[in-house]
Amino acid sequence: MKLSIEQLREFLEEKYRQYNRAEFIETDPISIPHLFTKKEDREIIGFLTATLAWGQRPTILRKARQLVMWMDNDPHAFILSFTTKDLKPFQSFIHRTFNGIDTVFFLKSLQRIYRDYRDLEEVFVNGIQHYPHSLGHVIHHFRNEFFSIKHPQRTEKHIADPLRNSSAKRICMFLRWMVRKDNSGVDFGIWEKISPACLQPPLDLHSGATARNLGLLIRKQNDWKAVEELGNNLRILDPNDPVKYDFALYGLGVFEGFNKQ
Repeated sequence: MKLSIEQLREFLEEKYRQYNRAEFIETDPISIPHLFTKKEDREIIGFLTATLAWGQRPTILRKARQLVMWMDNDPHAFILSFTTKDLKPFQSFIHRTFNGIDTVFFLKSLQRIYRDYRDLEEVFVNGIQHYPHSLGHVIHHFRNEFFSIKHPQRTEKHIADPLRNSSAKRICMFLRWMVRKDNSGVDFGIWEKISPACLQPPLDLHSGATARNLGLLIRKQNDWKAVEELGNNLRILDPNDPVKYDFALYGLGVFEGFNKQ
């Protein structure tokens, strides 16, 4: 599909407005943090839900709700105060390759972070202060912080590392939820110390194929190099809020079959 920059911007703006709507929240993983109003609750359960966000959406939502229930519907209070005894139900949690061992460590690491920092946002802000022009290094910094305490080796695979050329789709999606804010009330925009301009798109099979059909992405692999290529091209269209077009690319691929054309 050959379009000029202005035509492409106009087309994607139209599709962004079409798909960035509250009606789509109910069946999306972002519906789980939308159950809460407190910042810390949203970022904790948002991070856990994003971590689980691969596979069938109904299963993702069911598993995330299970975590919410086991945290007594109060994620922040639970993270701050849970004891070893409170972790017993989580030992049996399974979602695809994410099991009870992984779940228990994630909770322990989050507890350590919330005792050493104000919140999750502060960890990412600290990374941006060190690497203001590289979200890949910021995510790598967060990953190192998350695994800075004793942990099972197997659990490392559940937080992607862009410096190993992973697309880090789920972390990029989580950051989109927390950082960008719009009038439609989908993304939260509760991390006000981080600019949406520095975000990278959460690249998956649907958005990647659509982006290639639109000439926004040449690289064939869906890796971090492709994420940066797509992000740079989206910044040409909107340098202040490039990842808003994730709604358009995903919607075109999933709902309109544009990734097959």
